[in-house]
Amino acid sequence: MSGQVFVGGLSLGGGAPVRVQSMTTTPTADVQATLAQIGRLAAAGCEIVRVAVRDEGDARAIRAVKAASSLPVVADIHFSARLAVLAIESGADKVRINPGNIGGEAEIAQVADCIRAHRICVRVGANTGSIEKEHLQKYGRTAAALVESALQNVAVLERHGVEDIVISVKASSVPLTVEAYRTLAARTDRPLHVGVTEAGTKETGIVKSSVGIGALLLDGIGDTVRVSLTDDPVEEVYAAKRILRACGLEKDYVEVIACPTCGRCAWNSMALAQRVERRVFGVNKRCKVAVMGCVVNGPGEAKDCDLGIAGGEGRCVLFRKGEPYRTVPADEAEAVFLQELDALLASR
Repeated sequence: MSGQVFVGGLSLGGGAPVRVQSMTTTPTADVQATLAQIGRLAAAGCEIVRVAVRDEGDARAIRAVKAASSLPVVADIHFSARLAVLAIESGADKVRINPGNIGGEAEIAQVADCIRAHRICVRVGANTGSIEKEHLQKYGRTAAALVESALQNVAVLERHGVEDIVISVKASSVPLTVEAYRTLAARTDRPLHVGVTEAGTKETGIVKSSVGIGALLLDGIGDTVRVSLTDDPVEEVYAAKRILRACGLEKDYVEVIACPTCGRCAWNSMALAQRVERRVFGVNKRCKVAVMGCVVNGPGEAKDCDLGIAGGEGRCVLFRKGEPYRTVPADEAEAVFLQELDALLASR
């Protein structure tokens, strides 16, 4: 089990649930736009939000963002110790820095002193684009280079008295990312921020992130995750939540199972399955629902479901725990099933 830190009042690591985070795409200095996006992220299930700090305006805006945000706010800073200090003094709950590009020893000491004074945590990360030359020369672009780079930067902050540290080692290659995190987890008990960097557009990025993050979570590695997508950041949260659910790490939700359909399917079960999934995604209720294409194996395959539907020739059968209890015409099936679903969700 990893150590524990706090981001605002939210625990991270040390047996706490794996936390979902994302990053805003708005200029942080545009406070209203940033808060609007944070609101959407929170509604989707995001627990920690990161904002970019490009200049003094962004750093100062953190105070207003933090005051109205429902989520802990992380400031992402590169190349400027001055901006890191200003972001912390403006109320950031956490900072993401790279000691290797923040300046010399004096600048690092200045940021470290501020981190300690405000009692916040810091994420230190390495990715394949920020590995120091010495590690590249010794190891190449490998997992070993990523891990050595990250631990070297952690040691710099430790030397200046910083203890609440979260680490990440990301690559756009899934095998490299997984190898790096497995190596890192064997060498430290600090909380780990897990993700595949530059994963790409929604379609490709979700696949790469699911494989990489999922493999690590199933190994018990990872305390907080971000799915990096070239898309609306809300999609990152949806994907992260689905990964946690698939790994069995989030349980209070409505699981929807559906068959892929085949030539036996004589009704539009695909459309209903998609509608049902959208309807229940944010419901915090532990139950299981099935939308099955036909009655050949439908009720049997979904025997443990609280509610299910399976189609036939011109009719559909509704069932509970594999037992049919109602037959309706196929053209009425969707309306009837959604009504039954709403009743299930409203029950205790």
